[in-house]
Amino acid sequence: MAIFGNRIRVGDLLVQKGYMTDDQLSQALEMQREKKGKLGEVLIEMGFVTEEQFAGVICDQLGIKSVELNGLKLDEQLIQTVGEDIMRKDTLLPIGYDEEDFNKIVVAMSDPMNLGAIDDVQIITGMEVTPVYASSSAINIRIDKIFGKRQAMQAAEEFEAQHADEFGQLEEEEDDDALSDAPIVKIVNTILDESVRMDSSDIHIEPMEDRVRVRFRVDGVLQEVFSYNYNVLAAMVARIKIVSGLDISEKRKPQDGRLTRIVDGEEYDVRVSILPTVYGEKTVMRMTKKRGLTREKKHLGLYPDDEKKLDSITHNPHGIILVTGPTGSGKSTTCYTVLHELNKETVNIITVEDPVEANVPGVNQVQVNVKAELTFASALRSILRQDPDIIMIGEIRDGETANIAVKASITGHLVISTLHTNSTSASITRLIDMGVEAYIIGDAVVGIIAQRLVRRLCPKCKIPHEATEREKDILGVPQSENLIIYEPGGCEECNKGYKGRKAIYEIMPITSGIRKILHQKVTA
Repeated sequence: MAIFGNRIRVGDLLVQKGYMTDDQLSQALEMQREKKGKLGEVLIEMGFVTEEQFAGVICDQLGIKSVELNGLKLDEQLIQTVGEDIMRKDTLLPIGYDEEDFNKIVVAMSDPMNLGAIDDVQIITGMEVTPVYASSSAINIRIDKIFGKRQAMQAAEEFEAQHADEFGQLEEEEDDDALSDAPIVKIVNTILDESVRMDSSDIHIEPMEDRVRVRFRVDGVLQEVFSYNYNVLAAMVARIKIVSGLDISEKRKPQDGRLTRIVDGEEYDVRVSILPTVYGEKTVMRMTKKRGLTREKKHLGLYPDDEKKLDSITHNPHGIILVTGPTGSGKSTTCYTVLHELNKETVNIITVEDPVEANVPGVNQVQVNVKAELTFASALRSILRQDPDIIMIGEIRDGETANIAVKASITGHLVISTLHTNSTSASITRLIDMGVEAYIIGDAVVGIIAQRLVRRLCPKCKIPHEATEREKDILGVPQSENLIIYEPGGCEECNKGYKGRKAIYEIMPITSGIRKILHQKVTA
């Protein structure tokens, strides 16, 4: 273990490499003293260095390797021997035996200079430790994947051992710190954390006749993850209502709220919808990464010709840009990305949203409040007196909002909005159904973007096969041509052969030809 003899300060090395400045290091050290956390985590959280830069410096300094934990096959026996408590306390993960010396074990550590942790593992296992570096978030994600579900089930058993209605009567004034160890709080927190780690977009907590089913929507497909005894339901819903600011005494009406949750250093915005059903209240929670919506255009996955079309649409000084598609197809992400592109010091951007999904610096965002009579339509009327250049409307839901949007675009404003339709051309007929004259649509709308999110095949386990005649026919490929296509396999890293999603787009700029057609009565 001679590599630990001369401890050079990691912060100084990062400054020497030119990854950050002395001033940034001072800020990070001050933050570290306040938070009592690890310097590396603070630097990454503050955005001064990337995980890759920090890992590179640590590994160079100590002469050790860095490992990628995602998809790595672990030794179950070794994990059980070391135990969850040590792994969580010191943020480490035993990953297997040293290939060169079977009397040594390899341990991934977020702080490979923690000699006390190395000693603890050596005493427990009776073997020498070869430390390697992995980020604390990567280690925590793997630990939670191994032990997370088990914790939730233990918490449910603890809860059932106590009185099932004990937390059904939770009051809003309850001290959150006093509750943090309560079984029901552990259950709800574990469901939220597990959802993030499985990369799911929605959580469904569903009451059934004799149990509570918890399903996650991963890559657009629902899958059951947890199942609890029915007597846990009232307490779960009460807990969710408290943290999302809802009325816990109201059980007959639908309610909507929101909460935030930090998982592995990343903040998530959770939209909560509660609906009374035959067997009790059903809860759906939509997960959104706070920083996930404001991304650069290059990360949308557009083909070059689509990117040119999008640029030509967004560079119009006025008009309506419509983003359409079913729920959960990434419309908000596209809208925020377009806003991010247009957000300059020289323009006044105002948005009306229900709810505001992400805070964008430099943009004036208005939250719809029906109780205060602040609807999309009433907010838009006020916004037009605020000298805007660009207006974003969260969604055009009715004829009144549609007509105000059209008037705003004709009077020299650029309006961006979403619409629930299946294709670009169907958006035109939807506006006509809302009472907007067809010829006005031709003058007002400058472009329509329709989109879907499609599942991607896992690159590690996809299975190649020769395309059948029917498949060639669908793809428009001559029957004589040899064509290899792929189908889903299934491995540890993916979800039944699929991993992640990709957006696909249909972009229709409103050309002079389309405007001519709109002066006649036409179908989609």
